[in-house]
Amino acid sequence: MKNMRSIPWMVLLGLLLPSPNFAQEEKPKLNSSPAGAKVYIVRPADGRTVKRKFKVVFGLTGMGVCPAGLTAADGTPFPDTGHHHLVINKEALPAMDMPLITDKPTDVLHFGKGQTETMLDLPPGKHTLQLIFADYAHVPHNPPVISPKITVTVED
Repeated sequence: MKNMRSIPWMVLLGLLLPSPNFAQEEKPKLNSSPAGAKVYIVRPADGRTVKRKFKVVFGLTGMGVCPAGLTAADGTPFPDTGHHHLVINKEALPAMDMPLITDKPTDVLHFGKGQTETMLDLPPGKHTLQLIFADYAHVPHNPPVISPKITVTVED
């Protein structure tokens, strides 16, 4: 009979304590990109003729550059950050919902240390360059932050 008297208290306690599924806030996606975020190629300019070895400078607004894999002490990735990937001579972009991989060593270059420029050494001819900004795990942000594609001509 003693157990029967404690039931109303347990019921009342259950009503007063929030349920784990009750009114939980939806957390933002870790790799979401803020409105207005942009990535772009500062130099060379689209249509330029360049020497075989030339510098490519990356630009970014609305987000921050952070090395791949770097997280807060609790393991949480830093929001609104990522690192650059340079796509060279690819007609179609890779999948935007999985880590960026490369078909060959030179078609998607990863700048996972947080680099914002690089030196390229490309053979003579026309080449296309495009940047994709991706999160700590190399997954493009959602929505994707992608630069316009530029074309350069490497002189003989």
